[in-house]
Amino acid sequence: MTLTLLKNARIVDGTSPEPTDPVGIVIEGGKIKEVGKDVTADAEQVFDMAGLTVMPGLTDCHVHVIATTANLGLNAELPTSLVAARSSQIMRGMLMRGFTTVRDLGGADRGLQLAVEEGAFLGPRLVICGKALSQTGGHTDYRGPFSNRDVSWYPEVLGTLGRKCDGVPEIQRAVREELKNGAQFVKVMADGGVSSPSDPVGYLVFSVEELKAMVEIAKGFGTYATGHLYCDEAIVRALDCGFECIEHGNLMSDSTIERVAKEGIAVVPTNITYDILAKSGAEFGMPAESVAKVVDVREAGLERLEKMHKAGVLMGYGSDLLGGMHPEQSGEFTLRGRYLPADAVIRSATVDAAKVLRMEGQIGEIAPGAFADIIAVDGNPLDDLALLTGQGAHMPFIMKEGQVVKKTAALS
Repeated sequence: MTLTLLKNARIVDGTSPEPTDPVGIVIEGGKIKEVGKDVTADAEQVFDMAGLTVMPGLTDCHVHVIATTANLGLNAELPTSLVAARSSQIMRGMLMRGFTTVRDLGGADRGLQLAVEEGAFLGPRLVICGKALSQTGGHTDYRGPFSNRDVSWYPEVLGTLGRKCDGVPEIQRAVREELKNGAQFVKVMADGGVSSPSDPVGYLVFSVEELKAMVEIAKGFGTYATGHLYCDEAIVRALDCGFECIEHGNLMSDSTIERVAKEGIAVVPTNITYDILAKSGAEFGMPAESVAKVVDVREAGLERLEKMHKAGVLMGYGSDLLGGMHPEQSGEFTLRGRYLPADAVIRSATVDAAKVLRMEGQIGEIAPGAFADIIAVDGNPLDDLALLTGQGAHMPFIMKEGQVVKKTAALS
């Protein structure tokens, strides 16, 4: 197998407020073989990282790669072939921003995952939940108050983020089908949402029995349930039912934050999406009633960041963008940087993200045995998080699983 050597690599992974001293990194077979101060190798490929900051490939813990428009009702009506083609471009953009792994929270299927793995699409490693589980009138039910048309076809088309299921038997079947079809975890719409028409934030949607049924099956399959959750009451219900991760969490109370920290529950804030929606949601096709909901969660979500950080909550990096907003994915770095130390912000997209995805030792670090997902940054992002923005403009080198996908002439 081909050996690759990265020399003079000063590593930043969010575990320290300063870069490491220069080290050598040896890569073989898509994984990191050796890392150390005096490490060298008779390698076929050698790249000198002097003057650059070397980082693990970034991880976004909350994306929707099939959301080709912010009008998710319209997205559900699009031909699967068109959604797949557009998704390939969305994923390519993510990789070129330095995101080598993304966790899809509703929509992406095993087919898209295979397309990336086989090289048909250039994109980040996909971790998927299949279709998110929703209920009649809940988040991902886009019919509105004047339509009762059948949506049993939702699970069959790529452009839908979720599927409708009501009652314990339907839910049990839906969870089992998604896991059978390749889902690696279970995503539940356990609160109302912004992008759907008839479910206000704070809407306690599924019953306790329904939530417990989802968790039981997920755990039986050796995985976990995560919930789309905003309001504190909905979060507490989900935790009581056995949920192990919280998406968003904007309206979480101080006492629940303490509980989450104590129990080791992961939270994935997604503040950049509300920032963009508040400014430009209508321009990207989001219905007016959805844009109006953004105000309820935007400011509270930012204020929660500091409290969660001080409490020691495990936080993953999340963007949750839709349609034309996907290019703003890296804006979550600078947005969080207004409230948190730079090393903590970076850690949310590296080692902490790996914990959220339950992929410790595989992603989010530059260490022997991990995937060779590596980016190089022109400058030190600990001093300036904006270096991680700009559509990868400050990243002259991007490697995913040992394959170089971007390299400037200076590194040739």
